[in-house]
Amino acid sequence: METKEKIIITVQTIVNAPLEKVWELWTEPNHIVHWNNASDDWHTPKAENDLRVGGKFRSRMEARDGSIGFDFSGKYDTVDPQKLIEYTLDDDRKVQISFISQGNVTTVTENFEAEETNSVELQQKGWQAILDNFKKYTEASAKFELMHFEININANAEKVYKTMLDEKTYAEWTAAFNPVSYFKGSWQKGSKIAFLGTDKDGTLGGMVSKIRENIPNKFVSIEHLGLIQGDKEIISGPEIEDWAGATENYSFTGNNGNTLLSVDLDANDEFKTYFVDTWPKALGILKEICEK
Repeated sequence: METKEKIIITVQTIVNAPLEKVWELWTEPNHIVHWNNASDDWHTPKAENDLRVGGKFRSRMEARDGSIGFDFSGKYDTVDPQKLIEYTLDDDRKVQISFISQGNVTTVTENFEAEETNSVELQQKGWQAILDNFKKYTEASAKFELMHFEININANAEKVYKTMLDEKTYAEWTAAFNPVSYFKGSWQKGSKIAFLGTDKDGTLGGMVSKIRENIPNKFVSIEHLGLIQGDKEIISGPEIEDWAGATENYSFTGNNGNTLLSVDLDANDEFKTYFVDTWPKALGILKEICEK
């Protein structure tokens, strides 16, 4: 009986980060959960990684709307730190990942055996998208710190979602950041949106952003693109280099009529202390509005 020849698919990326950092973010579960998705409507809520020969790994991958999910899991065959990883997936397919350092630049290459359910093109596109997301996450880690805030609200996810994004109530809970706070634009996926307020002298200012994802009552992702100063929109140049590309994500997890609202955002050194002080205040206001 003829054995069908296995198809090997290759994906690759060049990460502008040193090998030590690339290895750390690739292998540690607390980082895997932030980059292991091909698109913003998927996520990895949990990851486990026993990084040794014979050790097992598992990433739980789910659609953010809760419609589907699966475990990506297997066992390690080779672990050569900062050089090579080889593993066998639970469906017996083999995967090889190499890391090649060139100073502050690292090339990551994955070779994996194709499965037979989806086309080669679709598989390559999906694995490349995850690899590209890893590159983006790793490079962003050089200038941002990922911050997390959460609050339990005695209201269902639909109410919390609507209250958070409604024009009137948005102005109320974000008053913690600026007494004259409002937005202009749409929360629809792909839309441009401006988050605005006024300085003490009455000058208009704020951020111009893009809605990367919006799954009603489940998840909202924002990417900040530039600044607004008066009637001027700044999307390039030294004024925005330190934080352009920062993301701000809202996750709504319902449980028996209550909602856990989680906020995950990128922050640079300049704003970390401010966010630690202000985000809990803003979420406290939102909780009060939702529970009325």
